[in-house]
Amino acid sequence: MHPPSADAPSRSPAPRSALRWALVLALCSGLLTALVAIRWRPLTGTDGDIARTTHRWAVGDPGVTHAFRVLTDWVWDPTTMRVLCAAVAVWLLWRRAAWWTAVWLVTVTALATVVQQALKAAVDRPRPVWPDPVDSAHYAAFPSGHALTATVVCGLLVWLVHAYGAGPALRRTALGAALVSVIGVGVTRVWLGVHWPSDVLGGWLLGAALVAAAVAAHLRWRP
Repeated sequence: MHPPSADAPSRSPAPRSALRWALVLALCSGLLTALVAIRWRPLTGTDGDIARTTHRWAVGDPGVTHAFRVLTDWVWDPTTMRVLCAAVAVWLLWRRAAWWTAVWLVTVTALATVVQQALKAAVDRPRPVWPDPVDSAHYAAFPSGHALTATVVCGLLVWLVHAYGAGPALRRTALGAALVSVIGVGVTRVWLGVHWPSDVLGGWLLGAALVAAAVAAHLRWRP
């Protein structure tokens, strides 16, 4: 990735376009949150059907289940994602010209954690309970912290790779790794029986909304 230059982000979408995406995604996230909060029966029924099926697969295939536990606990864990974010921020500070972007990156990631925990406390959705669990997790279920954190960190990093002039090969690699990580962590959380599918969807939607809003803010206020 080339060093950031003064006019590098001009290749990215305009702030208004990013803000529009943020609003659309926030509305979708708000609607899903409302449906979860009121225990809308079609949603909870679908969640239950999918969760029971994937849990049956998880119990019947311990090899895949073990691999998914390693991925979700070490590779795509929120702590791992935050460490990756911090490492990129340190690199940006080392470049000196990108100090504002480093602060922006860390601030948005921290804000995502605060929003996630506040929403968990507000909705207070119970996690799935199984007679033969294959994994365990703490706090309320909605939204999935793993899915939200992966979406925010991967989304911000992919945008930075594109905005600051990386070559096509690096952009494709970053996008591919981000998609695998974001989708993969969602699959592992449902497979391991610690989240309902709509918890993961809620994490994706809210995370994407935060990324779009953060990009709009970066484009609007970057020195």
